[in-house]
Amino acid sequence: GPGKDGIPSIDNPRFLTAEEADGSLLRNADRVLGFSYNGHARAYPIKILNWHEIVNDKVGGQPVVVSFCPLCGTGMVFDANVKNRRLKFGVSGLLYQSDMLLYDHQTESLWSQIKSEAVTGPMTGTRLKLLASTHTNWGSWKKKHPHAKVLSDKTGFRRPYDRDPYQGYESNSRLMFDVRLMSSKYPPKEKVIGIEMDGKAKAYPFSELNKSRSPVTDIFNKMPIQIFYDRKTRTAVIKDSKDKELPSVVGFWFAWFAFHPETKVFVAEKR
Repeated sequence: GPGKDGIPSIDNPRFLTAEEADGSLLRNADRVLGFSYNGHARAYPIKILNWHEIVNDKVGGQPVVVSFCPLCGTGMVFDANVKNRRLKFGVSGLLYQSDMLLYDHQTESLWSQIKSEAVTGPMTGTRLKLLASTHTNWGSWKKKHPHAKVLSDKTGFRRPYDRDPYQGYESNSRLMFDVRLMSSKYPPKEKVIGIEMDGKAKAYPFSELNKSRSPVTDIFNKMPIQIFYDRKTRTAVIKDSKDKELPSVVGFWFAWFAFHPETKVFVAEKR
């Protein structure tokens, strides 16, 4: 694959208003990674993230690193303040278990996205704090956050953002790179939403949520949670009993299982 920074991160992101982006940059069905903090909402179009994978940003005063791995379908937002130090991240060009490895400019440590942890370098073993984000379509996010700012395609780089460099990847079962462990319980590219806490993990496959009435009520790590799933927009979020959205990971089944082989899996009740 490409070398270090061969896929360039976006370090000085520019934004459009929802009105400016609507119809010009985004149509209602286009996928976005949504993030909101302190009353400030952002939409990061997947068609831009496909080409850059990392955005170093600040939302509502919170420094964040927005990451997207096209091979695993995982978009994850992390707190960029690590050990009282703001880190700036880039794309290493390396993979672990088919998942992207970020690197930080300050220490050159490598960080596994799904593992949310530094795996080599001075920061080895240090965890990144995962923040709640939403995989959804632009129409849904715009309706919920009409004043959201949208990452502009004026990135400083020339890329054909309307062309998907991974066209067809999600719709077939083949992986570009092998992983150590595979499970045949679901197709490799089955979408799941997963939650991890205190070393425990559970996945909620979209095919199972599709058979269930939303929200699904469950107990995870002795905590009552609800999984909300919208069939029309294929959007899933997990909330606690106080209606607070919990950090979760949406991605392909093979990727979730590769990092969480002991995961529990939600199965819909037979009607």
